[in-house]
Amino acid sequence: MSTNVFFALPETLHRLHEGPLGAHIDAFATRLQEQGFSPERARDKIRVIADFSGWLHRHGLGADDIDTRRLNRYLKDRGRDLHAGRGAASTLHTLVCVLCERGIVGKERSPEPADPRTRVERDFEQYLSQERGLSPATLANYVPFVHQLLLERFSNGPIQLAKLSATDITGFVRRHARDHSPGRRGPMVAALRAFLRHLRHRGEITTDLAGCVPAVANWSHAALPKFLQPGQVAQVLKHCDRRCPPGRRDYAILLLLARLGLRAGEVVALTLDDIDWTGGHLTVHGKAGRWAQLPLPAAVGEAIAAYLQHGRPPCAIRRLFIRHRAPRVGFANAAGISTLVKRALARAGVDSPRTGAHLFRHTLATEMLRRGASLTEIGALLRHQHPSTTTIYAKVDLPALRRLAQAWPGGGR
Repeated sequence: MSTNVFFALPETLHRLHEGPLGAHIDAFATRLQEQGFSPERARDKIRVIADFSGWLHRHGLGADDIDTRRLNRYLKDRGRDLHAGRGAASTLHTLVCVLCERGIVGKERSPEPADPRTRVERDFEQYLSQERGLSPATLANYVPFVHQLLLERFSNGPIQLAKLSATDITGFVRRHARDHSPGRRGPMVAALRAFLRHLRHRGEITTDLAGCVPAVANWSHAALPKFLQPGQVAQVLKHCDRRCPPGRRDYAILLLLARLGLRAGEVVALTLDDIDWTGGHLTVHGKAGRWAQLPLPAAVGEAIAAYLQHGRPPCAIRRLFIRHRAPRVGFANAAGISTLVKRALARAGVDSPRTGAHLFRHTLATEMLRRGASLTEIGALLRHQHPSTTTIYAKVDLPALRRLAQAWPGGGR
């Protein structure tokens, strides 16, 4: 693959291959096609790289001289002359990935985001990853809370971190503690404390605001698991438009959630190599590096096969489920699956107090309990590490609880 797929005139092709990036422009064009960009968008991005190549040449620099400082300098020098729709920063990031794979530059080199809020969030991500050694899954849990805090406190104005106060922090927790399930309140508090310690370490704030983050009560098994009523899962599946590729993808994902009880992150992590079509098994990569083989039900296998044959866009990515908008890559994190579920519920007209992907996991366990499955069997399917995790579903087994209930003193039998 080369740039002649997108450009026909010989003089244009010759100009694109000039400068220090000329030897890499075809590899960049190949990446754009792999990611599913339209010819028009691809041409815009290739022109940005050609312009960057000319800028490097004028400054006496080569491809191996590219670093974050020079990327930012180029964006500042040429920002007004670049078409706004070309997404120059993301285009340069893709270029850096290509050059990294070819051994020209190091992995750490990438342009800084232009948005101040995004820069703060990226710095926090680097702190969590490099200094605290936290997993990508933890980063995906923590960063959205910080994004929401910054958005509510500063809106679209300047990000003045020194103006954060204890009132801002306590007010944020009070507003949102009720918005999240007990399992999400803990990460919210942990994320805020980590972020505020990070800011104090960097000198952005002088007060120990981490100590102002209030704890949120979270008694074990205090609440009932939220689940869909009988027939609502079928209603959601029925409203997936399987005549179009996105509908086939969504239908396959929802079946994995509803029939196998997969977590959102486990769906994101699935690859083409995880399906054993001959043996009828699916390899699932769960928490803390654990994995398990699950039987692949016929209906789920048929839905995945239909997506692969008539829905999955052609690309070099090995992820099973792919975005249908360029760049064609896998879902970034579990939040994408939860958003998909929320839209599917709304499309089917199903009103639920919870709209995340875990709703289907709870529904599967509750339905198994209704049909007579034991807690041990439910725990085995859901791959719980400890039996105590499964005992929450005993609270929805009302017939069994009635047999155990004691008569109320003074009440009628």
